[in-house]
Amino acid sequence: MDNDFGYISENLHIIREKIAEAIGDSGRKVRIMAVTKTVAPEAVNYAVSQGIDLLGENRVQEYLSKAEQYDKTAEVHFIGHLQTNKVKYIIDTVSMIQSVDSLKLANEIDRLARARGKVMDVLCEVNIGGEGSKSGTAPAETRDLLCRINELEGLRLRGLMTIPPPSDSDVFLGRMKELYDRLSEEFTMDTLSMGMTHDYAEAVRYGSDLVRIGTGLFGARDYSK
Repeated sequence: MDNDFGYISENLHIIREKIAEAIGDSGRKVRIMAVTKTVAPEAVNYAVSQGIDLLGENRVQEYLSKAEQYDKTAEVHFIGHLQTNKVKYIIDTVSMIQSVDSLKLANEIDRLARARGKVMDVLCEVNIGGEGSKSGTAPAETRDLLCRINELEGLRLRGLMTIPPPSDSDVFLGRMKELYDRLSEEFTMDTLSMGMTHDYAEAVRYGSDLVRIGTGLFGARDYSK
């Protein structure tokens, strides 16, 4: 396996070095998520063997087809757009849903979590760039959604997640950090999830606690599958 997937180890070393450089002397902790969209379970498990302890799943059906093959020592977060009728399929096996972008979705997670006697950690997804092609609450509406989430017994608000526009990424990363800092004065949060393969080092410099990396770790993939 080492011979087949050694490139993953090399990529992870580069990622860790860039994050360490971005952190500098601040002593901050930044968690690396391996985004597993279209990635074979064998490659995912190799990444886990190299110290990755967090996986990010985008698609419910794909996750269900691979979940049993994953190394169970790694935690799994759901990070893709989530339809309310599919929450039931992942509620028992993921430890966080990072893409809560509506009260309707929050209510369904709450209903199913309480039925199981559990509390689901969640992040509120913010569409920081106001892009029509992306999910997420508008920045101006985020506080209202956080207030409603905090009223739900089956949810535990942990923070915010965003996917900024690739152009002017640093501008929107800065705006997201400002929003997070402002809302942190009112809400108890510990996670700002932003930064992917193309901008994770910049995101860390802007205060990201969790970066979501797929291509940078596993190489280019066919997203049409």
